[in-house]
Amino acid sequence: MARHGRQGLPGSRRDKLRRLAPSGLPGCGRIGWQAGGMNGTPLLIVDAANVVGSRPDGWWRDRVGATTRLRDSLTGLSDSGVPPELPPPVEVVLVVEGAARGVPAVSGVRVVAAQRSGDDVVVDLVAAEPQRRRVVITADRELRERVIRRGAEVRGPRWLTSY
Repeated sequence: MARHGRQGLPGSRRDKLRRLAPSGLPGCGRIGWQAGGMNGTPLLIVDAANVVGSRPDGWWRDRVGATTRLRDSLTGLSDSGVPPELPPPVEVVLVVEGAARGVPAVSGVRVVAAQRSGDDVVVDLVAAEPQRRRVVITADRELRERVIRRGAEVRGPRWLTSY
């Protein structure tokens, strides 16, 4: 008789995600996606390229630096949430692409590096946990429509700085 831990039941969501790609989701880098354990915790997914691009602060001269600053500004959200709309705890995921793929995760912010389209990775993250509250931060109209169709909520980049 085969023994399976909680995380390895054949046919479970975690098992299915592991089979999608070695890192968990198609197009994700090594950090990858890991489902489970946080079903009651809201998932805040930040489209880094879009949020960074919404600020006219010279980001085009240093995309990695701008993405690192964005990541650092998100570090306290896992414990504080975004009052009053998104109470803690919150799982924060920053989706990075292009030159910013090398930005590492830090405590409180998981970084998922898209090997191709960051938008596709955001959609995959939303689709992976349909039972969970998912809030996507982006101003990209097409991405907004795609994640709303999958049941996610969407907020614009200013929402992060308005609380």
